[in-house]
Amino acid sequence: MDNYNDQEKVLLAVDCIIFGFDNQNLKILLIKRNFEPEKGRWSLMGGFLQNDENLDDAAVRVLNQLTGLHNIYMEQLRAYSAINRDPVDRTVSISYYALINIIEHTAEINENYSAKWFNIDEAPHLIFDHNIMVANAMLRLRYRASTKPIGFELLPKKFTMKQLQTLYEAILGETLDKRNFINKINALDILLKTEEKDMGSSRKGSYFYMFDEVKYKLKVSDGFTFKL
Repeated sequence: MDNYNDQEKVLLAVDCIIFGFDNQNLKILLIKRNFEPEKGRWSLMGGFLQNDENLDDAAVRVLNQLTGLHNIYMEQLRAYSAINRDPVDRTVSISYYALINIIEHTAEINENYSAKWFNIDEAPHLIFDHNIMVANAMLRLRYRASTKPIGFELLPKKFTMKQLQTLYEAILGETLDKRNFINKINALDILLKTEEKDMGSSRKGSYFYMFDEVKYKLKVSDGFTFKL
């Protein structure tokens, strides 16, 4: 027991990078910090690990406090342990990123945190090392987008092919060839074409699609990859 008691104590925190999509832009959800240090500046949503929870539980709790949502896609990224990253006390932080469809969930954001969605390329400078966390999360998201289909979490249940391409372009930060993109998506055979159309997109309208989750999960289990 003395070996434990003699050790210095270190705080352990989780920070959540929350991405959203509004059918046009990739966004990030930030809060205005309401306590010192750095009071009044923009920050990721975070919190300290409690004695009765593991890291995943803590990340889910932090996300729920801000959004009121459960069962949101989250992925652990990495640890940040620079000695002076938090000016108050020695703190190690584990970052997570989450994916949310903004249109479906905007009304559920907790107003107590002065939270706001920003376009990812227009986000303000953040406290501590949070900018580094966001940059690393973007690298992970872009890697995922370049290797396997994504969209379950960020798109509405029914979406047009244009919306799907716009999502990929927002994540990758580049314009994709329409014909090539559609051919590669269709070759995966993971979309269900509906009989409904979005008549606001053109005179003829654009068909709505849905992800075939069963086929997608089967392909993932078989180890397929997706290269744009």
